Amino acid sequence: MPDDPLLVVLLGPTASAKTALSLVLAERFHGEIVNCDSVAMYREFEIGTAKPTLAERARAPHHLFDFVEPDGYITAGEYSNRARSVLAEIEARGDLPIVAGGTGLYLRALLDGLFSGPRRSEHLRDKLRLRRESRGDDYLHRVLARLDRTAAEKIHANDTPKLIRAIEVCITSRQKMSELWQKGRDPLQGFRVLRLGLDPPRKQLYDRINQRASQMFESGLVDETRRLLDKYGETATPLTALGYRQALQIIHNEIDYSTAVQATQQAHRNYAKRQMTWFRREPDVVWLKGFGDEAGIQQEAIAVIENKTQRQ
Repeated sequence: MPDDPLLVVLLGPTASAKTALSLVLAERFHGEIVNCDSVAMYREFEIGTAKPTLAERARAPHHLFDFVEPDGYITAGEYSNRARSVLAEIEARGDLPIVAGGTGLYLRALLDGLFSGPRRSEHLRDKLRLRRESRGDDYLHRVLARLDRTAAEKIHANDTPKLIRAIEVCITSRQKMSELWQKGRDPLQGFRVLRLGLDPPRKQLYDRINQRASQMFESGLVDETRRLLDKYGETATPLTALGYRQALQIIHNEIDYSTAVQATQQAHRNYAKRQMTWFRREPDVVWLKGFGDEAGIQQEAIAVIENKTQRQ
């Protein structure tokens, strides 16, 4: 509705400087930043997540960082419930909520809602994990492709938690998850949503991705991964994330340091492609043709928000 408070959503590929833009907007419009990056929600995972630094977090209130245990897991639906509560609190304070992050499924859950799926079956989940270990890394993706090809096309073959949940839904509900996605949605109410998308030049984006991946390893990603592995074992969900996965391969003597860096760079470039494919399906995105740390792009974003605010 025209009189509803504004909600700003910053979306875009990894390394497009969403954090930098979110900080500028939060300072300009008395905003509070809500994380929508699934890996950044986990405690103790720092180097490979590109979380805002402590100095950056001091510039504006930040929410939904570091609230999931390393060996825990948070579904998109659980994230949506928490994030909606945070948005209501921010609105009650009269501040501008700014959702920033690159996990498309979690963003869709927050804005559009998800279906009410069947309860978790730990017995089934354990069985699927064991079969993956015995039959290979691509086993779960092959199973899901047989059960629901549409869902399999949307979930990456290495995203074990999402694959297990999708198979669980298909088996326990006896319906395709992709069909259930379209049922029983509960879209976010009470906000005017403004989507701002960062779309920097591809070559420059890939250069930044390569530099960020190299910096992660130089900053001690392998040591951090080894410490987390010793403390939580390989059940820690974020150890399957990009960067951590390659660091694990170094620890297991499967690849050398140089190969791990190159593999991480390539994986992040591929991830950026998938993110942009996903985000281009989002409705009514105002696309900004650059990085979030560029002064010109920041001024464009400020102008768009001011225009929306004046029209309220």
